[in-house]
Amino acid sequence: QVHLVESGGGLVHAGGSLRLSCVVSELPINDYRMSWFRQAPGREREFVAGINWSGTFADYADSVQGRFTISRDNAKNLVSLQMNSLTPDDTAVYTCAATNRFGYIHNWRQYNFWGQGTQVTVSS
Repeated sequence: QVHLVESGGGLVHAGGSLRLSCVVSELPINDYRMSWFRQAPGREREFVAGINWSGTFADYADSVQGRFTISRDNAKNLVSLQMNSLTPDDTAVYTCAATNRFGYIHNWRQYNFWGQGTQVTVSS
């Protein structure tokens, strides 16, 4: 059974940094585009960052561009999200996801596999 397990969330002050990790089992992620999504209370799930199968192309939501960096290590079946200059607006549950579709897939409905998520809370 495929598992995506996120870690690295927590409580941080505004301006701080966190690094999220997503370890995938029973799925060779080199065949998949990997992305991070987030959902804050009362809000829709939104795309944060995505990376193609080889790690050569990454794309970001406008709200995190220049502050967040997504990366992957296919040998370790690992996807990471480095988050810098965090603001209270970044507070949400962050979830990693995998899709076998090609292209810049921002629609969460087009992802095949999901993790359980990790909470990120940014205090002002």
